[in-house]
Amino acid sequence: MNQLVAVMQEIMDVESVSGAERELADLVEGWLAESPHLRLHRDGDCVVARTELGRAERVVIAGHLDTVPVAGNLPSRLIEHPEGQRVWGRGACDMKGGVAVMLTLARELTAPSRDITWIFYDQEEVEATRNGLGRLARNRPDLVAADFAVLMEPTGASIEGGCQGTIRIDVTTRGVAAHSARAWMGHNAIHDLAPVLARLAAYEPEEIEVEGLTYREGLNAVAITGGMAGNVIPPSATVQINYRFAPDKTVDEALSRLRGWFAGVEFTVADASPAARPGLDRPAAREFVAAIGEPASPKYGWTDVARFSELGIPAVNYGPADPSMAHRDDEFCPVADLDACAAGLRRWLSTEGDPR
Repeated sequence: MNQLVAVMQEIMDVESVSGAERELADLVEGWLAESPHLRLHRDGDCVVARTELGRAERVVIAGHLDTVPVAGNLPSRLIEHPEGQRVWGRGACDMKGGVAVMLTLARELTAPSRDITWIFYDQEEVEATRNGLGRLARNRPDLVAADFAVLMEPTGASIEGGCQGTIRIDVTTRGVAAHSARAWMGHNAIHDLAPVLARLAAYEPEEIEVEGLTYREGLNAVAITGGMAGNVIPPSATVQINYRFAPDKTVDEALSRLRGWFAGVEFTVADASPAARPGLDRPAAREFVAAIGEPASPKYGWTDVARFSELGIPAVNYGPADPSMAHRDDEFCPVADLDACAAGLRRWLSTEGDPR
């Protein structure tokens, strides 16, 4: 069997739903402890392995150990398919294929051309306050420091630079409850949302170029609530709006745009996550793109590359499997993607760069 497939299936079959990664983290730490060229660190269920060869550059390669809840899709299976072999099961796409590549190369590359920090972290699939990479950055910022980072989120084995930021706001209108047979005695809060919805319908998405990549922004209503009963005029209503913004803006700048679009409308911020510039002008990034052998494309969603960006570390997404399969009950990873990602990283970490 393909070695990458064997590693991937072994870690997939260790269930690691967010908050329950201890068994898998222990397994990863045990495997890496057998490699004398790596120095290990542990922060909760986050495992860090570093080379310390005195190279001119240090890069971080990171991936999360956790998955969304299992839905009858474990143990893993290797499936023959007309388009090539696939590893099927929970975590196959998001993102134990990436973790398998990381583990294999961390043990294999004993003298890379750059110093490498391998980070296997916990609790990525839950609220940001629990995120293991964020916790590590707070507890041990020295272990996260680097010139460049690669986050092995699924990208179909292609490079996706940076990521867009995201803000969710809530607009709530207030009315007066009344019996719907006597509607004139109340005030309909749902109807008051009409001007807000009209502004959303009139919005035209912008395409913004950042460092040679074109990001497409989005402004959408993603949830609406209101009403008490079928015979009651609703006294309140709320629409939640999601703004996905390009990495040419900070969170504050994105909020300023929202205030402009919804002038005169009060809203509260439900959550906000910054965007990340791709940093493709950095030498390590240029050499990474050259080693992979294909141009980068923009990342439209939000990923933990934004955490690296906040620390001043340019980062890209690069990992096996189609991201549209993430979290699906039938998620899978093509074996060809595993091989492609391992080969690309191996070229970059073995033959490029400037060993000191």
